[in-house]
Amino acid sequence: MSIGTGIVLFVIGAVLAFALNINVGWIDLHLVGYLLMGAGVIVFVIGLVFLLRRRSSTTTVRSAVDPQSGENVQSRTTHSTPDDVI
Repeated sequence: MSIGTGIVLFVIGAVLAFALNINVGWIDLHLVGYLLMGAGVIVFVIGLVFLLRRRSSTTTVRSAVDPQSGENVQSRTTHSTPDDVI
C-alpha cells in the first residue's frame, strides 16, 4: 500500500514540477511538485523497509534417549520475534 502511495505522490509531484506551465499567484506549483516528489520518495523507502523487514523465528530440535524406557525423545522449542501478532 505505501509503495503505491509513494509512487503516486512522486508522479503527481513530477507532473506539477515539470509538465504544468500554469502560473498561480498564491502558490508555487513547482515547489509543491518538488515537495510531493520528496514525500513520495520517503514513503516509497519506508514501504520498502517494512516490506523487507523479516520476522525471524528459531526452531530448536533436541534429541535425547529416555533413560527409563530407552526410547528416543525429541523436544521442539520455537522462539519468534516480539513483533509477531497472534
